[in-house]
Amino acid sequence: MRADAALRLVPPIRRVLPCVLIATLLVCQPMPLKAQTGSPAGRPDTLPSAQPDAQKTQATSASATASVAPEASSGPVTKAADTPPQPSASSAEGTTGTASAPEQTSAALPEAAPPAPAAPPLDMALVHSVIATALEFLGPRTLEQHSSRDFTLWGLGSLTALDPTLAIDSRGADIRLLAGQTPLLTRATPAPQNDEGWAQLAVDFLAAAREHSDGVRTATREELVQAFFDELFNHLDPYSRYIGPSSASTDREARVGGEADAGVTLTRKGRDIVISAVNANGPAWSAEVDTGDKLLAVNNRLTAGQSVETVTNWLRGEEDSRVTLRLLSPGQRRGHTVMLRRAKVPPETVFAFASGSLVVLRVTSFSSDTAEEMSQYLDQATQDPGLKGLIIDLRGNRGGVLQQAVTAAALLLDRGVAAVTDGRDAQANHIWAVQGGDMTNGLPIAILVDGRTASAAEILAAALADHKRAVVIGSSTLGKGLVQTVAQLPDEGELFVTWSRVIAPLHWPLQGLGVMPQLCTSLGEVDSARQMHDLAHGQLDNQPAVQASRAARFPLPVSRILAIRKACPAALGSDRDMTVARSVLENKAWYATALSAIPDDPAALPSPVRE
Repeated sequence: MRADAALRLVPPIRRVLPCVLIATLLVCQPMPLKAQTGSPAGRPDTLPSAQPDAQKTQATSASATASVAPEASSGPVTKAADTPPQPSASSAEGTTGTASAPEQTSAALPEAAPPAPAAPPLDMALVHSVIATALEFLGPRTLEQHSSRDFTLWGLGSLTALDPTLAIDSRGADIRLLAGQTPLLTRATPAPQNDEGWAQLAVDFLAAAREHSDGVRTATREELVQAFFDELFNHLDPYSRYIGPSSASTDREARVGGEADAGVTLTRKGRDIVISAVNANGPAWSAEVDTGDKLLAVNNRLTAGQSVETVTNWLRGEEDSRVTLRLLSPGQRRGHTVMLRRAKVPPETVFAFASGSLVVLRVTSFSSDTAEEMSQYLDQATQDPGLKGLIIDLRGNRGGVLQQAVTAAALLLDRGVAAVTDGRDAQANHIWAVQGGDMTNGLPIAILVDGRTASAAEILAAALADHKRAVVIGSSTLGKGLVQTVAQLPDEGELFVTWSRVIAPLHWPLQGLGVMPQLCTSLGEVDSARQMHDLAHGQLDNQPAVQASRAARFPLPVSRILAIRKACPAALGSDRDMTVARSVLENKAWYATALSAIPDDPAALPSPVRE
């Protein structure tokens, strides 16, 4: 019976089926995506990789609350509304009477503000540790005395830089974070030197700003920390700075060396891999390895068909591990094998070449091994009985490690003070005296400088010039006579803090003034020719400016600095520098006249340069 009844129902269903299908299609029309929710979801504190479901969104909202330091919730924080106002029914224009409520919302949603950008993850505990460490380090070391209050309020100026609607109000008894005229957070003012208290206040304000500002919320931890220190150091000297983790790692490798290797540089010559340079302080320097040697194999792996980059990677490895090189020297038929122990070697900073009877040492910077490299080259150069002079090229050298500049000076001075450093911290005050003996036995020296020569390079030039051990040729140098001390922070970034001024052996300040050369080449070819003509007749044209610079004392007005420096303006080096140096070193009388420009008692000299 049930089967018969079912069969009798088939014709009526067949007749009504089209109507059912049409009704189904009308009811099941797809909704516009923006109409499927009545209000936007809450702002997540982390940046999701995919659209979160409701459960994930709730968990993220909880983490957003937890990320703010506990003290932040006790202040009068006013949170902006996350949900836009709901549109009225009349705003759903163009809809039919059968339209559902969600469709009315869909028509009005385009007028609502777009959702705020998601905030990247941020470790506020690490930010706190970085700031606290920095405040403790800065306090006793800056050239001028400042409090933790000063440093923190300067750093919090970064919030205004990230979002101009934010401001810090420190005029009253409390410190306030404002959005326009609306207080967002108020904190009691810690004691001026309370490093921990000010670090916590900074973190509280940064966290509160992230809650209320899209500009701050979208900044990563690295960007937030960088902005904080950038604003802080805007109030100090131009050389104090913060360097983030990645850049700090690169700088450290430049100072002390990166991955351990054999200490050679490779190049391709036709089909061969050839040694193009041997680092003066690397493992290969004292071994049977020379420039021009073909590198046939590394640890029995043939280099034929390999790229320079690949073979260079073969040379790298664990510090003190063994690496075996198979080499073929030019003109030889049989190769030879050399076993080395890998070492971390800073990039080579000293390059030497012969120029007739002279040797030129090009020093590009002062890393942890620069003085040792100079010593190696000087030892080789002085073996030549026909050597008449030494040219030290410091053009473009931006400086580096101060101790290396002093040690380099010690290689060329019998004894004496190379520099004096003066600062607030007792450890910053030092008289850098040298003693040991001149490796060159009084060989005539010319030092080439230009407007880019700075810092440790200026210290070396000033030390040798003031002791009448070298003639300086070129232009006025940069004038960076400030020394930084370095702190490594918990985020692996580094803090460079200026903590002392450099005073040259004859007691004049390097900062601003720079090194005034005895022979100036920055005034043009005609002027240089005139100077050389006068030098041949026993007269040094730039002597008044040299004596004025040596008579200067700290503090020195900017007007006085400019008046002295205009005698030989800072400029880029040129081939003229080398030509003048050769001429001076090859003529003993000219060299002696140039040395005589340096006074024995500069304090007793009247300055011929008027302001």
